[in-house]
Amino acid sequence: MIKKYTCQNGARVVLENIPTVRSVAIGVWIKTGSRDETPELNGISHFLEHMFFKGTTTRNAREIAEAFDSIGGQVNAFTSKEYTCYYAKVLDTHASFALEILADMFFNSTFDEEEMKKEKNVVYEEIKMYEDTPDDIVHDLLSKAVYEDNALGYPILGTESTLETFTSSTMKQYVHDFYTPDRVVISIAGNVDEKLIKEAEDFFGSYTGGTTNHVLDKPVFHQNKLTRKKETEQAHLCLGFEGLPMGDPDMYSLITLNNILGGSMSSRLFQEVREQRGLAYSVYSYHSAYQDSGMVTVYGGTGANQLDSLFETIQSTIALLKKEGISEKELRNSKEQLKGSLMLGLESTNSRMSRNGKNELLLKNHRSLDDIIYLIDEVSIESVNVLANRIFTDHYSVSLVSPMDGWK
Repeated sequence: MIKKYTCQNGARVVLENIPTVRSVAIGVWIKTGSRDETPELNGISHFLEHMFFKGTTTRNAREIAEAFDSIGGQVNAFTSKEYTCYYAKVLDTHASFALEILADMFFNSTFDEEEMKKEKNVVYEEIKMYEDTPDDIVHDLLSKAVYEDNALGYPILGTESTLETFTSSTMKQYVHDFYTPDRVVISIAGNVDEKLIKEAEDFFGSYTGGTTNHVLDKPVFHQNKLTRKKETEQAHLCLGFEGLPMGDPDMYSLITLNNILGGSMSSRLFQEVREQRGLAYSVYSYHSAYQDSGMVTVYGGTGANQLDSLFETIQSTIALLKKEGISEKELRNSKEQLKGSLMLGLESTNSRMSRNGKNELLLKNHRSLDDIIYLIDEVSIESVNVLANRIFTDHYSVSLVSPMDGWK
């Protein structure tokens, strides 16, 4: 059962006690990501994530790392378009210690200028590594095509030119403005009791932060084509269709539809593109849900000489899905796969911590397992078919990273 507590300053704590395990996962979730950035500050959310590990007023970077190593724990962080999270997984006997270190990183990071110089070089290398991964570039290119100048189209890593401008005062100001209590959730899952809620409140329940009134700019879904020539062995292709926002009542129909189209090895795209025609090693689809928008992405990678065949096969597979609809067998198998993935995910304290943290941060709602299974079971052939015709229209965007010049 999930316990939720709201501190007097608005920060929230969610705790799920799992007495059958010996681990605890603790995540500090902040409702800010690349979507909240200006063009000049693009990449600051991700860079802040790095800098939280580079030293506080009481611990240097090495001591933070050694603190977790000394208790056999794991610590990490990630940044998305709409949120940032840094988290730890430790034995239950070390939960309070891990929470204290995370709080120290949150409140007492110094953003030392010398450490920033070194870490900027690290992120420059991360950007170069990303540039060597065309199957990542093509997804960011698709976001740019779809969302154009809206911040949802910004790269999470930022650019070398924006990173160069960040100073210690820039970082502290952004934390002051966006790491406000109303944007913070402490998510805890594992073999712990409610005493840890009180400890979390002691750390996070009294600070104030800024009073920014930042309002998200709702994006418009654009029909575009962006291509980039790059010396690669394969052509990497993405198609983007307008999807659904978080919390949409048709979300489980969309999850089912995506599973049938390209979300599994038995999916239509995998079977047609890879198994029947041998056009690609990697082909799949997925849905990205944001607070006020969403996108269904189809990806495939193939030799440049087979690009037309890949594109036509993806198009014909989608057209057939719309024309004939899904079968009873596909619906049944997809539902069972979704239930299985859900159940298997619940075996990990990290997964439960992440699920609870995102739900509280973005939806302020926690559905029970029985509720989710009911919603999956309620998905019908008709609801999936109607949604397929609603989403897969001619209003879509294309991105391509290829060794060729131009494309049709």
